[in-house]
Amino acid sequence: MAPRIVVTGATGFIGRILCQRLTGEGYEVVALSRNPDREGKQSGSGVRVVRWDAQSAEGWGHEADGAHAIINLAGENIGAGRWTEEKKRRILQSRLNAGKAIVGAVDRAEDKPKVVVQASGIGVYGDCGNHVCDESTPLGTGFLPDVGEQWEESTLHVTSHGVRHVVVRSGVVFGKSGGFLPRVVLPFRLFVGGHFGSGRQWFSWIHIDDEVRALRFLLEKEDAHGVFNLTSPNPLTSRDLSKTLGRVVKRPSLIPVPGIMLRILFGEMATELILSGQRAVPKRLLDAGYTFLYPEAEAALRHILNGNERSSNGE
Repeated sequence: MAPRIVVTGATGFIGRILCQRLTGEGYEVVALSRNPDREGKQSGSGVRVVRWDAQSAEGWGHEADGAHAIINLAGENIGAGRWTEEKKRRILQSRLNAGKAIVGAVDRAEDKPKVVVQASGIGVYGDCGNHVCDESTPLGTGFLPDVGEQWEESTLHVTSHGVRHVVVRSGVVFGKSGGFLPRVVLPFRLFVGGHFGSGRQWFSWIHIDDEVRALRFLLEKEDAHGVFNLTSPNPLTSRDLSKTLGRVVKRPSLIPVPGIMLRILFGEMATELILSGQRAVPKRLLDAGYTFLYPEAEAALRHILNGNERSSNGE
């Protein structure tokens, strides 16, 4: 019988590709969705879509019984829309509700899952300046660090049942079909590309192939516990990223976006998400023996923009 993996946030950019890869590698994948009829048509062959309300184990909790793993990617998109007080409430509450649902399912399961993989982000470190952030770096202050800390802790209770708990703090995930990259490439193609703000803030990134491959690596590595940064070992500044992207798409990087304009347009989100930076490195992932397919930004961008991320099996 194929090992079963339950995935929340399975309909997002990372979740969709992760589910497709896992089914291709012989896992039974159960994708939780609030709209299973619609998502079932889009999730790909072999993915079983099950309804959930994103806040309890009602209707799906039995899937945790005997499962190999639960991967929790669920949470409102932090990069979509201005951070109003209501938006900030939804960002936090969506993460806490999903964590509560997973804990409830694990509590009820007679045959506990082997591992719960909990998503997070390198935003938990706050603005690190030029300081290199590894997994031992203290958490920062601000909205994103506060949300990240609570998100990570939302499923920590499963360890009381002897369930292995892994937290993955992802950088910006580069991929063709979603996330940051499609939005930033368009201005370059229109000859109006450039860095954000001063361009000196550090930018930690990871190729989608390495993101899903590292998630699988941590699923299967039985001695992997605790926090892992999922970022390339080679972060770069916003200015250097813009120059690299310009070379890849054969366009100039000449028109920076002033920080004051970003703050006017996006408010607090601009300060914490765009104009701040983390020079994060994946120390524990490398120490565990993971080998990156795309450690350098230029090769990663050329593969994505001149190739097809979905055709790669990550090997």
